[in-house]
Amino acid sequence: MHDQMETAQGGPVGRRFSWPWFLVAVVVYAGIIQGIGLLTGVDTSGSDSQFPTAESMVRNALIPIGASIVFVVGLITWLGWWGEVLHHRVPVRRWVRWGPISMLVVAVLGLNYWHLSEQSFSLVVCLLLLGLFVGVGEELMFRGLGVHVFRRAGFTEGKVALYSSLVFGLVHVSNAVGAGAEALIQAAIVSTSGYFFYLCLRVGGVILLPMLVHGLWDISLISNLVGAQPQTAFGMVLVILLQIVLIVVLLVRRRSIEPVPPQSTVASGPGTVAG
Repeated sequence: MHDQMETAQGGPVGRRFSWPWFLVAVVVYAGIIQGIGLLTGVDTSGSDSQFPTAESMVRNALIPIGASIVFVVGLITWLGWWGEVLHHRVPVRRWVRWGPISMLVVAVLGLNYWHLSEQSFSLVVCLLLLGLFVGVGEELMFRGLGVHVFRRAGFTEGKVALYSSLVFGLVHVSNAVGAGAEALIQAAIVSTSGYFFYLCLRVGGVILLPMLVHGLWDISLISNLVGAQPQTAFGMVLVILLQIVLIVVLLVRRRSIEPVPPQSTVASGPGTVAG
């Protein structure tokens, strides 16, 4: 299976893009975020908050991530892969849909509404934009481009999920520029989240679902970190518990994610079917 989609003439759709080149693109993607962040960012080391003001969120996150979105959109356009990236028609068993449903519910419940009500309107708007930017940018890069790169390379769907999630986690090691060794722990956690977002893609069949889940998930988490005095709400516990539960469930039921292939039936006599 070298290519999942082919033209009427039997050739691959769009340009060829091997997985080693995808890894190069990921390095450039991360470099854009970190590099522009260093150029435009403001120093928040004197604050307990990751984003104490709207300006800090714009300069430390929105501008760098916005630039990375421009990069990945340009890359997908150059490759001619938009039809493939936007739609991912790979069936999955019905029970898996409870993954994205539970993540959406917990993300909404886990929002630190009280803390956000004490913040400026501009900071809250920037937080919502940050969720949108992260959801769009990272999903286009990893569940859009990454998933299809590994599928076109002929890997099984299980390896596609594994490799795209690992790369998603490893790229967050670049956060060590500002977060130090904590970024390594974050990378491990993010890899499992990447697998959940991959399943959202399988469930929805379009990349809009993982974008939505990813964006809300990050808004819920970051809602505890904004403002001059960050506050952690009980909702954070729900997010952590769900992550643990999903990991356990997927480990236990990992072999029942793929649909059962239809059994071939062979007529073995009048009124009888062997299967």
